[in-house]
Amino acid sequence: MADRVLTLRELNRAALARQMLLERESLPVSEAIQRLVGLQAQLAVSPYIGLWTRLRDFTREDLARLIEDRQVVKATLMRSTLHLFTTEDYLLLRGALQPVMTSAWEAIVKQRGAEFDLASILAAARDFIAESPRTFAEISALLTELLPDVDIGSMRYGVRTHLPLVQVPVSSGWSFPGNPRFTLAESWLGRSIPTDDHFETLVRRYLAAFGPAKVTDIQTWSGLGKLKDAVAKLKPDLVTYRDERGAELLDLPDVPLPDADTPAPERFLPMYDNLLLSHDNRTRVIADAHRKRVYLPGLRVASTILVDGFVRGAWNIDKVKGTAALIITPFEPLTKQNRAALTEQGEQLVRFVEAGAKAYEVRFADA
Repeated sequence: MADRVLTLRELNRAALARQMLLERESLPVSEAIQRLVGLQAQLAVSPYIGLWTRLRDFTREDLARLIEDRQVVKATLMRSTLHLFTTEDYLLLRGALQPVMTSAWEAIVKQRGAEFDLASILAAARDFIAESPRTFAEISALLTELLPDVDIGSMRYGVRTHLPLVQVPVSSGWSFPGNPRFTLAESWLGRSIPTDDHFETLVRRYLAAFGPAKVTDIQTWSGLGKLKDAVAKLKPDLVTYRDERGAELLDLPDVPLPDADTPAPERFLPMYDNLLLSHDNRTRVIADAHRKRVYLPGLRVASTILVDGFVRGAWNIDKVKGTAALIITPFEPLTKQNRAALTEQGEQLVRFVEAGAKAYEVRFADA
């Protein structure tokens, strides 16, 4: 039997359903983070907004408490970028994703022509961090003192990618400061870091959160390369579809696919939301015509709005003289109904992000 062909809108609705963006869900925060396989967290506020837009009645304290209790951690994993994970997921996936971080470090070393003994650098850094949580400025100073003639960026990145480190939270703001301290994950969690390769689990978790998807999508999300043969071994336990271009899509069995005409409400996504970073071909959520307005210089990814399930604009918050204004910049014309829904949600969001402001407003940049 020929594989079922999934249209672009069917793939869009599947992604929204698995990302909890078709309707806000009533889940414990830790369960939501687990379902999403982490939230990208270069900016401390982004995971908070990502959960606010997906969960009913979410409050800042709901997440801050889990971070303080060490049930959720902030660390480097997929794509060698900072993510917020449940502790259990961090321990489960750390070993499977070490090759991603090793490859990223090797690329930096090759580019900069640095030569040094990584093992000795890691041993010195481990002892230094074990004494007390350290900022990377402090770690850099130590490494420079040890090897003053070696490229500091290469050494620093070696530590970041090879030592299992977590950021130490603070009790204010969005839990993590702009210049955070890092500590050894095993010390913070009181548990050793497994080195097991849970590759099958990694693939299945990805499909549950982002499928149906191609092998190249799994590579894009994880940062792992050349997965075709490894994933092929898992195919007997998966189902296959085709997209409209004929590419093979893999998925978990018995996972329902929403109809293409399933209503998709307006939603606000934070900077770096993984919905926009976890597929090779991202047209299931954003048209090619809008890419340059979302994927910005310096590897930044804009805060965006979803209208009918697709990215239709960007947003930001400006605070002037005590007034916090959420400004929406549409990429194409919006209906009165779209604007009304975005205004209503925007008013709630700006109050969530800027709780201490004296006044609030939502406006459209094209108005």
